[in-house]
Amino acid sequence: MESKNLKLRRFHIKDIEDVYEYAKDEETVKYLTWDKADKLEDVIYIINNIYNNLGVFAIELKEENKCIGCIEMRLDDLNHKVSFGYVLNRNYWNRGYMTEALKLLIDLSFEKLGVNKVEATYYKGNEASGKVMKNAGMILEGVIEDELLIKGKYRDVYHYGMTKERYNKLKNKERNV
Repeated sequence: MESKNLKLRRFHIKDIEDVYEYAKDEETVKYLTWDKADKLEDVIYIINNIYNNLGVFAIELKEENKCIGCIEMRLDDLNHKVSFGYVLNRNYWNRGYMTEALKLLIDLSFEKLGVNKVEATYYKGNEASGKVMKNAGMILEGVIEDELLIKGKYRDVYHYGMTKERYNKLKNKERNV
């Protein structure tokens, strides 16, 4: 899948150095469930065991031919919905790339997979992630205090979502502008 600036694709072993660049950065992985990578062998594990799953995509910046992050979509067939998770190299924050990647997968979810809802969450303190969700058209549905224990700390979790109906309204609004 491609957008103006990005290509979403499977991870390759050639991505090791690019993934290591962001996986070793404590600030970048602060809100992930896995710890920072201390050595290249850690990245090999991440690529082979975490990223090597259906629905997990490398985010490649086309102009640099570089993997700058990861975005995952988890399909819940029973409930006709998809949830998302993502991480982006800190050197590429605040440029709209993650919103662009998320919008690609939201479009895929509604237009090709025919889901009724998409959703994503972030932990208190990671409001930039919530901004990405909002910029992609999702709305805050609620906050659950101390919902998850991540890296030894209970986290308040902010839940964002978008229904098929809201998606269609946003698409129609974009077409009429």
